[in-house]
Amino acid sequence: MPSNVEIKAILRNRAAAEAIATRLSERRRQRIRQEDIFFHSGGARLKLRVLGPKRGELIRYERPDVAGLRGSHYSIARTRDPERLREILGQTLGITGVVRKTRTLYKVGQTRIHIDQVEGLGDFLEVEVVLRPGQTEIEATAIAREILRNFMIEDDQLVATAYFDLLAGPKGSEPQNLPDPHGSEDYGSLLETLG
Repeated sequence: MPSNVEIKAILRNRAAAEAIATRLSERRRQRIRQEDIFFHSGGARLKLRVLGPKRGELIRYERPDVAGLRGSHYSIARTRDPERLREILGQTLGITGVVRKTRTLYKVGQTRIHIDQVEGLGDFLEVEVVLRPGQTEIEATAIAREILRNFMIEDDQLVATAYFDLLAGPKGSEPQNLPDPHGSEDYGSLLETLG
């Protein structure tokens, strides 16, 4: 099963992060509109990522909810009929929620830098190092830390949970009103609120 090491953080200055990612990247950035539909699933997360009318990915993943670098194990199946797959899975398993975002992707070697604008939440940075065959999580973690250092992310910007959980709020309650990431809110208290 493929694995990666990733970390997620609230962005305080999107323009600065984009400039840093552009400098680090070996290729031109890609802007991707994504809609992630989550389904009831025991023991792991299951989502259908819709990338267009004839392009989607069914993704099952397991990842701990910790603020900082964390390993993730996943499986992906691609589809040319995401709407039909959504109907089948929705009727069979039930939909638990939807996350819509615009992702700007930058590639640096085996690392994917995502600058995400998430509907209802704001701007985030995600650094994801995809493990190569035979590579350990320790090696991937060192790569991720080196990339992350460029963005000068502080501990109080780190996010432990998925966008889905942030939108749902504590224990599946109504969506939270998060402070504007560009404002002057206290991010330490924000992350305490997110739990």
